[in-house]
Amino acid sequence: MKWSKPSLAILYLAIIYLVGIVGILLPIHPEFIRLTPLNLLVSLLTVLLFHPAWQPQSVLVLVVFFVLGFFAEVFGVHTGLLFGEYYYEDVLGWKLWDTPIMIGVNWMLLGYCCGVTINHLLPRWAWWQKGPVAAALMVFLDSFIEPVAIAYNFWEWPGGVVPLQNYLGWYLVSLPLLLLFAYLQGQIRNKVAIALLLMQFVFFALLRWF
Repeated sequence: MKWSKPSLAILYLAIIYLVGIVGILLPIHPEFIRLTPLNLLVSLLTVLLFHPAWQPQSVLVLVVFFVLGFFAEVFGVHTGLLFGEYYYEDVLGWKLWDTPIMIGVNWMLLGYCCGVTINHLLPRWAWWQKGPVAAALMVFLDSFIEPVAIAYNFWEWPGGVVPLQNYLGWYLVSLPLLLLFAYLQGQIRNKVAIALLLMQFVFFALLRWF
């Protein structure tokens, strides 16, 4: 059987995420969780390798995802007005203004994958319809991420309780990003991005339940 390049990329990512699940749950090494920044970078690069039509607006969308996502987190950490009171531990690596630089990569990765997935599921919808649904999908994923992030010291909430404000803040930030994506990249298809988003759901669900 001959495998296509996207299929091989999906298999590659699946192996990485499976190793991540096993390495964290066993655990293989107490510092294994610190490979998370590397995993984010590899995931993003693998997904973008299969972006089908690189144009200036493609780069623009990704840059806006990174910049707005990162500075929303900086604002959130320092004011508590956007997501609630929280702070980052050291798992995500180097920080700028008490905020991991990799959190911008995370916004870029998740935003792209959610946008592409909604393009696939709702191909005939207008951009102003796709954007709110994609933002809701991103917030839904965050509901899986938060318990794991707390358990493994990615970031901390007072009392370990995630406020509703966090999810409202996620939607507020992700909505303009995903409206922009739907407007400029509403026809983009990327099977690897869809597969990666599903892996994210499975990854965080398994870490939460086990």
